[in-house]
Amino acid sequence: MPSAEIITIGTEILLGEIVDTNTQYIARKLRDIGIDLYRNTTIGDNANRIAQTIQQSLERCDIVITTGGLGPTVDDPTREAIALAFDSNIEFQPALWEQIQARFKRFGREPTENNRRQAYLPLGAHPIENPVGTAPAFYIEANTKTVITLPGVPREMEYLLENSVIPYLRDRYHLTGIIKARILHTAGVGESQIDEVIGDLETFSNPTIGLAAHSGQVDIRITAKADSEKEADAMIAQVEQDIRKRLGNWIYGADQETLEDIVFKNLFNLDWSLSVVEYGSGGALIKRLSSKVRTFNQELARLFRGGEVISERNGAIDLISIMEASCLNRKSTICLGIAIFPAGDKQDVQIAILSPNGVKRENRPFGGPPEYAPRWAVHLGLDMLRKLEKQIE
Repeated sequence: MPSAEIITIGTEILLGEIVDTNTQYIARKLRDIGIDLYRNTTIGDNANRIAQTIQQSLERCDIVITTGGLGPTVDDPTREAIALAFDSNIEFQPALWEQIQARFKRFGREPTENNRRQAYLPLGAHPIENPVGTAPAFYIEANTKTVITLPGVPREMEYLLENSVIPYLRDRYHLTGIIKARILHTAGVGESQIDEVIGDLETFSNPTIGLAAHSGQVDIRITAKADSEKEADAMIAQVEQDIRKRLGNWIYGADQETLEDIVFKNLFNLDWSLSVVEYGSGGALIKRLSSKVRTFNQELARLFRGGEVISERNGAIDLISIMEASCLNRKSTICLGIAIFPAGDKQDVQIAILSPNGVKRENRPFGGPPEYAPRWAVHLGLDMLRKLEKQIE
């Protein structure tokens, strides 16, 4: 199975001016066709450093994919850098220049003289025509190694990767297998607790099981390598069944499911509407639920009646009384309240649910960074909501 590294090129990424989304997209596509990804690197617009990075990557892996630095300006050094990496020069390709001119003509524009730079490629490079942009991509083969250079514009990169690069890699490396992943989401439990229960599974080599902790949530990643999607699915399903049996209700969903998705499903099944009250969280809960409502407005608007953020005040607050008023004013069936109070080197988090079942409260200390407390408290509150059931009279 071949291995790969991704090199993202652009000083603007290093400076935090733009966010690199290309690496995630490429990584998932490589995973899907069974290519192991060893390392991701971001480097500025410096030809010598880019060349050195490419050489180092080729010592470790079979495939190097770069994005960015293919524009027409002097601060787009990728062509020169790759030529340096292979100890060669760049050469003008008239046929490529004709393609660039034709592309500009289709866009109703005239290329400037500096666009000619994009018709220069390293010696031995094979152009990859770019029908959705003006920057030609290319690849270079060196024995079993391959360097593939793609534009940094996400729309162009994605098109070329999907339509040209992935088919090329499948053919060149005779790829038949895939790598498939499934993510299980948990709430209301810590990473160490999960590790205590499924630690023996984390030693597996295929499928592999790994944990990723977030504030208030821990994800369990199951990754399988197989010759077919059907075989990978079967491998994942067997391990997932074991994990679900061990962790039970700690698991709330999988893959793209969010905690608020599960909460709204539960509210729908219960036929209950919700209002919320927050103190010390900056409106994090309302923002999160409102965002989901905006996405699915007609379906969810009747379930979420909104809420209020209690202004900062000195002394204790009567959270339950405020929640009762919220239920009455917003005509909601239930109300979720969260309140966060500084308490020395920690935060005291109060969570309460007012429902036809009565009042349920939880008081929990949070010892992490104060700015993480709202997300942690919101997760805890939503987790309590998703576990709500109607009492049997």
